[in-house]
Amino acid sequence: MVIPPPVRPPRIIDFLKPYVLKMHFTNKYVSAQVIHTPTATVACSASSQEKALRSSLETTRDVAAAAKIGKILGERLLIKNIPAITIHLKREQKYHGKVRAVVDSVRDAGVKLL
Repeated sequence: MVIPPPVRPPRIIDFLKPYVLKMHFTNKYVSAQVIHTPTATVACSASSQEKALRSSLETTRDVAAAAKIGKILGERLLIKNIPAITIHLKREQKYHGKVRAVVDSVRDAGVKLL
């Protein structure tokens, strides 16, 4: 089943942040994706479940893996000409540990954080 993007009035689209970084951490994997909010589609993503990345990672769930995911995501964003993003943290997420590793790696790759 395909869910259509939300229908939003133009006055609301002007105030939305265009690209939002969302992160998801499990006991086994780290994944991050950037969502284009006006169309509600995934603009870019990276995960430690990808075969190409899994071989280069020692473990797929620690802070080093999160930093590698952030670096790769930042490079993919620059390839797609997305220069700036905002961060969406869930209520239980703090700017510490894996979250900090992903965000700092994206920033070090050259993407600005709004």
